[in-house]
Amino acid sequence: MYDPTRLAALVAVAETGSITRAAAHLGYTAPALSQQLAKLEREAGAALLVRHHRGARLTAAGELLAGRARRVLDELDQARHELAQLAGLSGGRLRVGTFTTAGVHLLPPVLSAFRRAHPEVELAVTEYEPPGGIAAVTAGEVDLALTHTYEPAVAEPPPPGVTVEPLLVEELVLATAVGHRLSEGSGRLPVAELAGRPLISSAPAHPPRRGVESALAAAGATPAVVCESPGYALVCALVGAGLGVAVVPEMVASLSATPLAVRRLEPAEFRRTISVVHRGDRATAAAATLLALLRSGFGRAAAS
Repeated sequence: MYDPTRLAALVAVAETGSITRAAAHLGYTAPALSQQLAKLEREAGAALLVRHHRGARLTAAGELLAGRARRVLDELDQARHELAQLAGLSGGRLRVGTFTTAGVHLLPPVLSAFRRAHPEVELAVTEYEPPGGIAAVTAGEVDLALTHTYEPAVAEPPPPGVTVEPLLVEELVLATAVGHRLSEGSGRLPVAELAGRPLISSAPAHPPRRGVESALAAAGATPAVVCESPGYALVCALVGAGLGVAVVPEMVASLSATPLAVRRLEPAEFRRTISVVHRGDRATAAAATLLALLRSGFGRAAAS
């Protein structure tokens, strides 16, 4: 292992072209810096410098090591910066907003990892039906929040000072009772095939889903049952009971407590995007740390 102090000395000589100037830059005397460089040469097992009357230049071995040293020193500087940020995680409170699906299936393992690393931070979790989480972050009620949007829909820009960062995109699929005729076949089902079928309309007045409901209506799918609950548990139960079919996020169908059959739709433009809402550079140290865990954790969730 090379001593970072000696690596910094080598980089300083490479940049200044002189042991004397490098020593002044680093706050050493020239003899003290020469001793550090001599030790580094012994560690490397090769001559790293050639001294001449105008200063010093690096050998080929010195250039190679100096190039690597710059990367190592940059990484150490970044680590020091991140550790300084984490210094604010010895206490305090982290307030998180979420919606039901993410709160039940995606958020707990991420919060568990955060708690293991920072047990002294108090966690508070509040449920917001989207787009309520955006308003909660804007108002300062929570430090960050999970929310979702649906496609097709009209995109709305976030409020000033708030960032909405996508974490996971999933298709909306057709959920039917097991053995239903529409579940047969391995290919995608054209949305037009839903025309005249008993459809469970999922919260048609709910803002994020209006676009999907309108697109289904344009394809001729009219509701047989209108389910006003924004939660999907009731929708899945009604589908499982054979009261109709529904278009739901793929995660909802796969994790349903009621056994369901699933079929992908054509065109594949029906999607749900799960995002995290945060304050960007103004995020607290705790919020920034959880944000990094969310990016990593949701990436694994998407892969699985």
